[in-house]
Amino acid sequence: MEEYLNKLNDQQRVAVEYVDGPSLVIAGAGSGKTRVLTYKIVYLLEHGYMPYRILALTFTNKAAREMKERIASLIGTENASQLWMGTFHSIFSRILRINAERIGFKHDFTIYDTNDSRSLIKTIIKDMQLDDKTYNPSHNQSHISNMKNALISPSNYENDKELRQADERAKRPLTYAIYKSYWNRCFVAGAMDFDDLIYNTVKLFEENTDVLEYYQNLFKYIMVDEYQDTNMAQYKLISMLAE
Repeated sequence: MEEYLNKLNDQQRVAVEYVDGPSLVIAGAGSGKTRVLTYKIVYLLEHGYMPYRILALTFTNKAAREMKERIASLIGTENASQLWMGTFHSIFSRILRINAERIGFKHDFTIYDTNDSRSLIKTIIKDMQLDDKTYNPSHNQSHISNMKNALISPSNYENDKELRQADERAKRPLTYAIYKSYWNRCFVAGAMDFDDLIYNTVKLFEENTDVLEYYQNLFKYIMVDEYQDTNMAQYKLISMLAE
């Protein structure tokens, strides 16, 4: 009997040892979720899974780092380093770097942080000669983020009657045009923001079935920490990889 399993309670152990299909672990704060995820990866490695075939997604770099350190202490740094473990953004930016040309970007594309993104939106609002009180840059940044997380492109937005009517009622009828300009300027600059890292991976997979099939075959086990916090785009990615 593996010694580390003795550190788990009965419910944790069931979650760790079950590897025969999809499972959803529901657990409250402080109930040992990170320990379960960590030990489950160790359990998989001990039962024939190669580390580079395990995908473990987290929502924070801190969580990913802590898990990798715990795993390294149990099975060695070399094995831990081969895991595809990290935040959604770090993992899918890695995939995009390899396949960026498939969607019209170079592999060394720039990643805009929050300040870069807001600065560009401010410039667009100014260039369009719009009132920045009506078209608040922070509001537009958040709105664009929400659209991407819902997998709504600028052209989808422009042709969506309900979205356009909502903007008109809010006295911001040109919101779609700001989104469109932002999208185009990012592309011309060879840049993606954080939301693009998810959106564009969905795009990559939808438009390139051979790339999707490669990663579907590569990853034999997928784990998502804090699964309940996934947005539509993240859920879509997980579903595509797990098909």
